[in-house]
Amino acid sequence: MLIRSAMAMASAPTPIFSLLLLVLLLIPFAAALSKPPAQYQYHTLRATPLSHEPIAQVDAESIFGADLAALFDDAGNSSTVQLHLAHREAFAAPNATAPQLLAHRLARDAARAGAISAAAAAAGATNGTRAPTRRRGGGGFAAPVVSGLSQGSGEYFAQVGVGTPPAPALLVLDTGSDVVWLQCAPCRHCYAQSGKVFDPRRSRSYAAVPCAAPLCRRLDSGGCNRRRGSCLYQVAYGDGSVTAGDLATETLSFARGARVPRVAIGCGHDNEGLFVAAAGLLGLGRGRLSLPTQVARRYGRSFSYCLVDRTSSLKPSPTRSSTLTFGAAALAGAATATARASFTPMVRNPRMSTFYYVRVVGFSVGGARVRGVSERDLRLDPATGRGGVILDSGTSVTRLARPVYKALREAFRAAAGGGLRPSPGGFSLFDTCFDLGGRRVVKVPTLSVHLAGGAAVALPPENYLIPVDTRGTFCFALAGTDGAVSILGNIQQQGFRVVFDGDAQRVGLVPKSC
Repeated sequence: MLIRSAMAMASAPTPIFSLLLLVLLLIPFAAALSKPPAQYQYHTLRATPLSHEPIAQVDAESIFGADLAALFDDAGNSSTVQLHLAHREAFAAPNATAPQLLAHRLARDAARAGAISAAAAAAGATNGTRAPTRRRGGGGFAAPVVSGLSQGSGEYFAQVGVGTPPAPALLVLDTGSDVVWLQCAPCRHCYAQSGKVFDPRRSRSYAAVPCAAPLCRRLDSGGCNRRRGSCLYQVAYGDGSVTAGDLATETLSFARGARVPRVAIGCGHDNEGLFVAAAGLLGLGRGRLSLPTQVARRYGRSFSYCLVDRTSSLKPSPTRSSTLTFGAAALAGAATATARASFTPMVRNPRMSTFYYVRVVGFSVGGARVRGVSERDLRLDPATGRGGVILDSGTSVTRLARPVYKALREAFRAAAGGGLRPSPGGFSLFDTCFDLGGRRVVKVPTLSVHLAGGAAVALPPENYLIPVDTRGTFCFALAGTDGAVSILGNIQQQGFRVVFDGDAQRVGLVPKSC
């Protein structure tokens, strides 16, 4: 017993030994704590809050010019068509304020994103086929772009001449639909629009499409007026808006004398929904009746647009404006800035053939790749039509698959650290906001989108941190979605020339090229 006790005492650690052991164990931990924080990369953001003053109301003439003869003057056959665009905020209701317009915009955006997700889910469930609804009844050009924030579905408007002689029509840009249409007299049911309703009886180039014509068979939802033998069309949108009427061919006129004859358009006599101010819609999708497809023989299969910030329509600038371009010039901006252009393959979803899909493989925040996000999380499954990422002009806020968004959001919060003071709660669909009140300039973490093929698109800070009120609250302008499809919206596209190169089947983003 005495021997055992002595051995036990000899093997027991002394207090001093225990203390030394504890110090040795804590050294690595203390060293880890003393390491400097991750070295993030930052942008400088001007923290200008929303104005509380009413938005000045303007009209199409003040943006596009009142001299229609000069706008659509026949200056010869151009190889390029360019249209000027305006944001729908330029046509805001009288006395509307910036916070009110933002609230309306986010509400419309939620409806559109939800409709796209529902359409993707339905296409996957039905193998992409849609039953047509039959209704019965008795080288290039460019144009300016205007954004339409407060009216209708779709955020940017373009002025187009319709018919012979050309009558001006303000049309919504939409890369998520195919049919080109406008309201036509006589109207059985029409909404209020900017300018006069188009009257086909006053146009020498208007021609109804016969029921047996191949153009009529291209409609997803069409029919025939058997008494007249003319084709009928109908298009319904996810927000409940609908247009229906006669399918016809007509001449479209653009700036600098570009005219395209025999374009299939919908002449809508029965229209309702959220298209306030615009006369109709310019379908820029990938379908057989979209404008890019119809003008491809003359101007090629490429087009591009550049969207400046949504306030540009209120303060037109000759050096910086939103435009939509078809023809040779659509690729010219990318060709002269190839070192800055980021191209990625264009992906087709056979079950959602209208939309432009791109392959996003990841994100970086503060210069560091976001962990937990891989290409697999955003990949399109061609067998089911689920997943994938759509590049869309009509959706404002980028929506990402929920796990991807959570990883990106947490990475941004970590990189923001103590430099940005969190604002309690969220705002509408935004769940990450910061209080920048009283600060003129702040440093914010960089954000880049990585595309297949190695392209990395670095977003300007105003494309992902936006003001939401007059007090100086700024929110991370992306959101999560539980739907099957992710969407790259137009807020994140601002300032880039987005090139849809149909011949090479690729999409490009060229920064600072508006």
